[in-house]
Amino acid sequence: MKTLVLASRNKDKIKELQHILIDLGIELKSALDFGDLEEVAEDAETLEGNALKKANYVHKMTGLPAVADDTGLEVDALDGAPGVYSARYAGEDVTYQDNLNKLLQEMKDVENGQRDARFRTVVAFVNDDTTSTFEGICPGNILKESKGNGGFGYDPVFQPEGYEKTFAELSPEEKNKISHRGKAIREFVEWLKDRKD
Repeated sequence: MKTLVLASRNKDKIKELQHILIDLGIELKSALDFGDLEEVAEDAETLEGNALKKANYVHKMTGLPAVADDTGLEVDALDGAPGVYSARYAGEDVTYQDNLNKLLQEMKDVENGQRDARFRTVVAFVNDDTTSTFEGICPGNILKESKGNGGFGYDPVFQPEGYEKTFAELSPEEKNKISHRGKAIREFVEWLKDRKD
């Protein structure tokens, strides 16, 4: 495999994966390189379903091996919500802050010690004869107020297990070492390496 297409237009995700794949001699393209690719509706009931839906579509349209991911925040006190709806928790076309505000509102009566949560990412790879998924999980808890200006989404209220800081207070390097996305991507890359041997 010489070329891989990432089913994303997110420049941060593209840059992150490009950096990892360069050592494997794999050229990374993205949805930005194919003007006729449409946005795929993330309407599956699971993170796996959404990731596979996006990867299958991009593979079908480009004929190239494709990779896609989906991420959700799962909060125990909310029975696993927002989960697969994390990006649109407060509705369609909302901001990160709208989703964050809704989460804090829903959890306003939840005591410390009962605020366990985890970020979960599923990466899906699709090629002619292969379909595989890889999962990364980062456990932690939800703070009662935002801290830090880095990251995005729910990062200012998510404190990873074993840390005094939120994701939004960690450097990108620190976050990538422990993050759900970092773990899932590393699993995928290890799998790719094994297949190259």
